[in-house]
Amino acid sequence: MSATLDRGGQEARIAFLMALRSKGLRDTRVLSAFETVPRSRFVPQRFVDLALTDVSLPLACGQTTLAPSLMAEMITALEVKAEHRVLEIGAGSGYGTAILARLAGEVVSLERYRSLAIEADVRLRALGVINAQVHHADGRLGWPDGAPYDRILIHAAVERLPPALILQLAPLGRAIAVERGGGRSFLARYAHGAGLDEVTRVTLAPLSLPPLMDGLARSL
Repeated sequence: MSATLDRGGQEARIAFLMALRSKGLRDTRVLSAFETVPRSRFVPQRFVDLALTDVSLPLACGQTTLAPSLMAEMITALEVKAEHRVLEIGAGSGYGTAILARLAGEVVSLERYRSLAIEADVRLRALGVINAQVHHADGRLGWPDGAPYDRILIHAAVERLPPALILQLAPLGRAIAVERGGGRSFLARYAHGAGLDEVTRVTLAPLSLPPLMDGLARSL
């Protein structure tokens, strides 16, 4: 019976990875990260059966965890290398943080809901993730104490990249966010030139996410 259950679990993981590949994910490092980080540890218990499906799932505080293919698209566009320091805006359940921790040297993740930040940190510690830290903080302000960052990932939509995050982006660094404007919403990549005031933007693909909220949650 246990062999049957194990085989079923393996088949589900293979199907999960194949679904990501069918959505265009080809980066082997990113695929490996999604293969090795168990999403089931980062979703509410009532949704564990859906952990290996490519769908967004509800979290506490009215938040959601992105569908893996959307998360993979954003992380792939970030082009994270092993030596990079990454700032993540919107820790949520900590799943994206764990993925990034498999790819980067260090991850600093911010979450405006205190309870989500605490729970995400507990999950990461339980999985033995030692190169990521989660802070209860306003994502629009970033985390100056750890700046500069080689990469910044925002799990939300902005009208423009917040000035504080531009200042915390290292020379030649890049940031990924969904940008909204003119009735359109699309994934955008921002790149820092050698000069601190030189920031270029490239639109990548249509994508819609909730807006990035400022401040800390008054409760939760």
